[in-house]
Amino acid sequence: MTQSQPSPVAIVTGAARGFGKAVTAALLGRGWTVVGDARRAVELETTAAELNSDRLIALPGDVTDASHRDALVAAAIKAGPLRLLVNNASRLGPSPQPALADYPASELWAVYRTNVFAPLALIQAALPALTANGALIINLSSDAAVEAYPGWGGYGSSKAALDQLSAVLATETSAAPSVPVYAFDPGDMRTEMHQAAFPGEDISDRAEPEAVVPALLRLLDTRPAAGRYRAADLALSGARR
Repeated sequence: MTQSQPSPVAIVTGAARGFGKAVTAALLGRGWTVVGDARRAVELETTAAELNSDRLIALPGDVTDASHRDALVAAAIKAGPLRLLVNNASRLGPSPQPALADYPASELWAVYRTNVFAPLALIQAALPALTANGALIINLSSDAAVEAYPGWGGYGSSKAALDQLSAVLATETSAAPSVPVYAFDPGDMRTEMHQAAFPGEDISDRAEPEAVVPALLRLLDTRPAAGRYRAADLALSGARR
C-alpha cells in the first residue's frame, strides 16, 4: 500500500485579512497546507475558525521579529515540502499619509522594517528549503512603487525597494533559476489598509481581494520568468488562453 504524498506547503504572511486571507483560502482550496501569520492574534484566530481547515497552521506574530520568522520556517518545514513563500504583510505608515517633507523618521523606519527588511530576512531563512523543493517567492508590490503619487513617498519607496530586492535576488545563483522570484502588483483592492490610505473616502469601487487571487495563482501555475507582474496583465493573459 503506497503512502499518500504530503501536501505542498506555503508561508503566507499577513494571512488574517484582506489579500493574505484570500490567498490562504484559495491555497487551502487547492489542497495546500498554509502556515499563516498576523500581528493581531485574535483576528488570526477568527480567520482560522472561519476557514476551518486542519491544513492551516496559524502562528500569530510580527514578521519583523527574527524568532517569529524562524518559527514560521520551522513550522513549514515540519508540515511538508515548502514550495511557496508569499511576502504579503505590509505596513502603510501614518494615516493620513504625510508628505515626505513632514514624514517622521521613526515611522519611515517602521515602514521599511516591515516592507523591506522583514521580507528579505524571511527569504534568507526559508531559502534552503525553498531551493530544495523548487519553490516560488512572491513579494507583494504596489503601483506606488513605480508611480509618484503625492503622500505615498514612504510606502511607495519601500515597495520600490522591495521590487529591486526581488529583481536582484532573482538574478543571483542562490535563488535562480530553481526559485523564481516575483514582485506582484495586485492593484487597488477593497482592504483595510487601502481604506486607511484614503480615510473617509468611499473605496467600494475597488476590487475585492478574492477577485485578484486568480492572477497570483497564474504565477504559481505557469511559473513565468522571474520579474514584476501586474494582476491586470496576468488576468488579461489568462483570458486570452
